[in-house]
Amino acid sequence: MFSAASVRGARHRFSYAFNRHSLFGLCLVENVPTIASSPTRYFRSFTPYSIHPRTYSTPRHLSKLPPVCSPTAFLSQLRSNVIGSQGNQASGLPSRYISNSSVELKTQNDVVRFSLYKPGDISSGMKSPDKKTMKKSKRAKVNELKFYRLKAKQKMYSPNPEVRIRYKLEKAKRKETWLIEKLRKFDVPKLPTETFDPEILTEEERHYLKRTGEKKKHYVPVGRRGVFGGVVLNMHLHWKNHETVKVICKPCKPGQAQEYAEELARLSKGIVIDIKPNNIIIFYRGKNYVQPKVMSPPDTLSKAKALEKYRYEQSLEHTSQFIEKLEKELEEYHEHVAKFKKGKEDTS
Repeated sequence: MFSAASVRGARHRFSYAFNRHSLFGLCLVENVPTIASSPTRYFRSFTPYSIHPRTYSTPRHLSKLPPVCSPTAFLSQLRSNVIGSQGNQASGLPSRYISNSSVELKTQNDVVRFSLYKPGDISSGMKSPDKKTMKKSKRAKVNELKFYRLKAKQKMYSPNPEVRIRYKLEKAKRKETWLIEKLRKFDVPKLPTETFDPEILTEEERHYLKRTGEKKKHYVPVGRRGVFGGVVLNMHLHWKNHETVKVICKPCKPGQAQEYAEELARLSKGIVIDIKPNNIIIFYRGKNYVQPKVMSPPDTLSKAKALEKYRYEQSLEHTSQFIEKLEKELEEYHEHVAKFKKGKEDTS
């Protein structure tokens, strides 16, 4: 057993060997696993004057090392010790002191620099870390929205009429493009038309079917949704018991009843008998009518989709009218400004 005095003496001698005024202690290290911090704080440069010709008491297992006589010899010895410690797995050190990273020693302008890098990636130390995209906080987003709203309010209540009109016009045009993009989603590709023999009706048969269809009370309404799968389904259900059916279009724009008649004739494969002025269309099912298995065609919209499409169409129509109105107001304003300038020049 060692006494306390001998332990303290050995500790003092060991700490003196690694004093900040001496570099000889670095070359005594046989196994250096990793270097955590750069020693440039204590060793500014390697010069022959930094090695003092003193004798030190070294441990027994380090007494066989060759002496250092020059800075280049010291650097080579230190590099060999550092690299040798990485490949020596049987050196007796615990596994926690062993690292897979390599140490690179650089000397520039008599200054020692150490750098750590993985063995498989030599140029990893040269790569700059990627800058992470900074996410905006909730407060920053709210402030940005407030800024844009303030700018819009300044244009909306500007004392210059041209600024107000142009702001409304730009806003309406943005809405128009957005509505057009929305309506493109409701475009259903039409299926190829099936070839069938059209039935030829005489004038007497047409007159009889027209009077019969007018007297019957059953009808199929076509409302604001327009032509969708439910309208064709109701027509086939009526044709199950009757030869003719009335289709009442309400509300209907001028000329829209003709479009509805052509579309329903294509989807239901019926025959248009008459189109009345009050937007009533009479359809005949045909002599060789066979009820189809799928009465609602697949290339039509559902009831909910048809209503959504109608709302977008209405909004687009009103927006287009509003754009025309604003453009007319802007032209009138320019004309008024031109007349005012001309009158002012005449008076001057």
